[in-house]
Amino acid sequence: MGAAYADNDLIFCRADGLSYSPRYISEAFKTQANAAGLPTIRLHDLRHTHASLMLQQGVHPKVVSERLGHGSTAFTMDTYAHTTPALHAEAAESVAALLAGAAQTAR
Repeated sequence: MGAAYADNDLIFCRADGLSYSPRYISEAFKTQANAAGLPTIRLHDLRHTHASLMLQQGVHPKVVSERLGHGSTAFTMDTYAHTTPALHAEAAESVAALLAGAAQTAR
């Protein structure tokens, strides 16, 4: 569209660069998911999954917070950092190793 294109730095936009309504994007997502035989989830659930997986993989919370546009790392952690049995096991193993090392040093 050349000079007529409105570059608003959008992820989803019309051919002229202007935005779609959020409802339109959500409905288009739902239609495509259904056509692909995928379970129905909200588009926002993809954002939540992305953030949770980044944190689970050890991405620094500040990076996750910035990617999501949050003003606070605390908000990001409260919303997206979920504890799992694997995280609890890892924490227990870490403390056990620390204590075992301390016992070895004390001998």
